[in-house]
Amino acid sequence: MSLPIKPATVPRSEHPHAVTRRDFLESIAFTAATTFLPVPHALQDSTPTKGMNFERLANCWEFFRGSLGGVWDVWRTDESETIIWTQVGVPHCFNAHDAVDPDQPFYEGPAWYRCKLKLRNPFEKGRTLLHFEGAGQKCEVFVVSEPVARHVGGYDEFVVDITDAVAKAVANGPREEIPLAVLCDNSRDLEMIPSSLNDFHRFGGLYRNITLMYVPAISIERIHVSVVMSRLTSAAVTVRARLQNPSALRDEVQILLRIFDSKGALIRTTNRRLAASDGEIEIVAFQLDNPQLWSPSQPALYRCELQLASPYGTMTAIERFGCRYFEFVDHGPFKLNGEYLFLKGTHREEDHASLGAAMPDDLIRQEMSLIKETGANFVGLGHHQQSRVVLDACDELGLLVLEEIPWSRGGLGEEDYKQQARSMLRSMIDQHYNHPSVILWGVGNENDWPGDFPEYNKDAVKRFVAELHDEARALDPSRRTFLRRCDFCKDVVDVYSPSIWAGWYHGPYTQYRNKIEKEMETVRHFLHVEWGAESHAHRHSEDCDRLLVKFVSGKFSTEEREQLLTGGTSMASRDGDWSETYACNLLDWHLKEQENMPQFAGSAQWIFKDFSTPLRPDNPIPHVNQKGLMERDLTPKEGYYIFQSYWSEKPMIHIYGHSWPIRWGKPDELKLVKVYSNCETADLFLNAVSQGIKKRSSPDFPAAGLHWLVKFQPGRNHLRVVGRRKGMSVEDEVILQYQTEDWGSAQRLELQESWRDGEKVQVEARLLDANGKQCLGARDRVRFGLTGDGILLDNLGTIRGSRSVELCNGRAEISLTTRRGTSVISAHIQSVPTAFLTVS
Repeated sequence: MSLPIKPATVPRSEHPHAVTRRDFLESIAFTAATTFLPVPHALQDSTPTKGMNFERLANCWEFFRGSLGGVWDVWRTDESETIIWTQVGVPHCFNAHDAVDPDQPFYEGPAWYRCKLKLRNPFEKGRTLLHFEGAGQKCEVFVVSEPVARHVGGYDEFVVDITDAVAKAVANGPREEIPLAVLCDNSRDLEMIPSSLNDFHRFGGLYRNITLMYVPAISIERIHVSVVMSRLTSAAVTVRARLQNPSALRDEVQILLRIFDSKGALIRTTNRRLAASDGEIEIVAFQLDNPQLWSPSQPALYRCELQLASPYGTMTAIERFGCRYFEFVDHGPFKLNGEYLFLKGTHREEDHASLGAAMPDDLIRQEMSLIKETGANFVGLGHHQQSRVVLDACDELGLLVLEEIPWSRGGLGEEDYKQQARSMLRSMIDQHYNHPSVILWGVGNENDWPGDFPEYNKDAVKRFVAELHDEARALDPSRRTFLRRCDFCKDVVDVYSPSIWAGWYHGPYTQYRNKIEKEMETVRHFLHVEWGAESHAHRHSEDCDRLLVKFVSGKFSTEEREQLLTGGTSMASRDGDWSETYACNLLDWHLKEQENMPQFAGSAQWIFKDFSTPLRPDNPIPHVNQKGLMERDLTPKEGYYIFQSYWSEKPMIHIYGHSWPIRWGKPDELKLVKVYSNCETADLFLNAVSQGIKKRSSPDFPAAGLHWLVKFQPGRNHLRVVGRRKGMSVEDEVILQYQTEDWGSAQRLELQESWRDGEKVQVEARLLDANGKQCLGARDRVRFGLTGDGILLDNLGTIRGSRSVELCNGRAEISLTTRRGTSVISAHIQSVPTAFLTVS
């Protein structure tokens, strides 16, 4: 059962406008006039908040990527000046496209943003603040030419008080607008985390929201709500607030606290008068009887509204919280609110096609909703603290959360390095303290991976893991600490996950259950995060399923049994075909096995969506980790539907192979058709003829028994399936061509227009033999080029948005915009002549 929450406390400087080195070392990674102040949920929802004035700074920015001589260069207007500024919107990531550029390394270095603010603070002696939800990786803020704050770390929120700097600027002469400049820098620094050895980008830029806020001279800096449940029918609720009083004012303040339940009913009111302070105070502690419990199926959220009134003005801050408790049973499953709950999860990286880390709020919410629609109840937030919008969505949707700091790979640096890790942990807990979705604080990942420093000291790494564990438990005893893949530290943290990649990096995936059960015996609390396989979207394999045909029909030899589900490769990541076919079979096997391990707490597949990485230039899509259930632009792969078939309650059905237009084989060869569905029964029709009704049975691999052996006719074939679940019916269909003729060696490339919508045109390249047959087994790399008036839509890191990409069964596609002109697009494969196509 969860323990009482101890609120995180942040030491304050004795000087009202500075943060001392003690503050820096003992709390968070800030210097100068940086403070914490909560942006209420009402702001995020664009609902007026009484007594607080705010404005999203989204469209006022200009941008320059590169080094300048200093902040003076930002504003100089000499005729000789050659700096070219570009208008951008914020959120903005300056690695949005070069992160997946196949020819150039992504940019690491400084970049500048500038805008001019029209300030209208309505409060007498009020404070003017800038709230940054995240900026990568180092950030400096300037008002006119005066530096006012510096922040280290790309993932936690920070607030900059620009009040005094603005006053100084105005005192030097009347100003209608106040110049604001921000320097972001993602240059590599060995004494910073995350390491460059990590399999994700250290993006640069103002890639999360920035908000201009006006608050009274005495304001609310942060609210913490702790919930301790002794039993299901009672919860002890404590509300604490940290006040911000930089001028050390001693006026009396009045506090009004109101608590609303999930249906909006007012359940608690508290009034207090007290002397102003600059620190944390307890507002109220009370017993909540018969609380509405938060869970994945019913994510009930309470609302806490705290109003602070003083002679300098009134403001209201809003936070939400939930009532729930959880337990990892020793050597056993997971419990939520006293009931067993299998953790069905995936992971999310902060990355998207053409945006990098700069995802707008609505797109983040769409992604989180798609995760929930798989039937998931758990999500790991990949490698670092993520946007508040992600956590809010998890609270609302009912997704339990693992959130971690970005200390992973590379080893352990000196004191500044360790201090940044401490600071990031404290900030993450302080800022995401109230989210009922969070159950695990991750203190590291793959910390057995050396490389950044001449010496790698296991004892030092273990001591630091223990320090972070102790710190997290002291700040928040109600949650558990977590570590992945560092076996010599597995006994330090509360919950541990080893690295088990059965079927991808290590052996056949049929060994999955055996490996899990052995590892479960070695730790008290076991959770398996990161498993799966990479797949090149739209690439499919007949060979993988030919083996399954023998398996389904029971006709396989001892030797074939050994290679049954691996395609005969010793390491699929190195030797496999990277097809969706193999990846889906692997995912299917894992999910089947997980349903039959009652002592297994749960898992999180890696990863929900393909994402960019500097470490994989030779992948089928360069610089893209392709283990996602979706492409980098949220286009579903086939694997997405497997998870729905095991986890979702909403009736669904999906025939494997919607992106497989041509299947091939011999005449009258038995071919496997797999249907992923959560229906009790399904009836498959081939060319309008029923192939029989099948009952779903999870142990019956593949596709939980919903598989058929059929004979396609040469040419066009129509597959249709009807599934029934709880009196409802759903259906799906696929039209495909069946090719019985073999293809010869590749002789030429053919380019043709496949789709057009206004100025946007999609072009397909096909690799053909001497007789014009598509080489359906071809995996060659094709490079697209363009000259003329149009623009190639590339550097997206998707199957249709990459100018260098491996073929999918002998074909590849890319799009361009014509800009109402004429262009020539080219496609080149090393072994055949280059193909050209004129597009107007």
